[in-house]
Amino acid sequence: MKTKILLVEDERSISEIYQFKLEHEGYEVRVAYNGEEGLEVFESFLPDLILLDLRMPVMSGDEMLERLRASEKGNSVRVVVLTNISRDEAPPRLRLLNVDRYIVKAHYTPKQVVEIVGEVLK
Repeated sequence: MKTKILLVEDERSISEIYQFKLEHEGYEVRVAYNGEEGLEVFESFLPDLILLDLRMPVMSGDEMLERLRASEKGNSVRVVVLTNISRDEAPPRLRLLNVDRYIVKAHYTPKQVVEIVGEVLK
């Protein structure tokens, strides 16, 4: 059975790159384009890991994560924040929401992000 990843990213060109790279490595990937959609996909897909952008329309990534962590199913799912917001600029509540890794997109190639996903899942 394939490891399942939910990618929550509002920029379609970026989501397509990461989806392609992750699927090429053998992961089953679903994409959501905002936090609200992310919560809906999470419920039906039940991923092993979520790659989560922070700044998105409709519902931000940190709000999605806060709602997720309040649920029984979402309390323990692994989460890698994948954003262009520096840690210093990140919403303060993010520190309390049990994030496995924090990645600034501009500092990593998609290949490096896929490697980090593999490390987090081990």
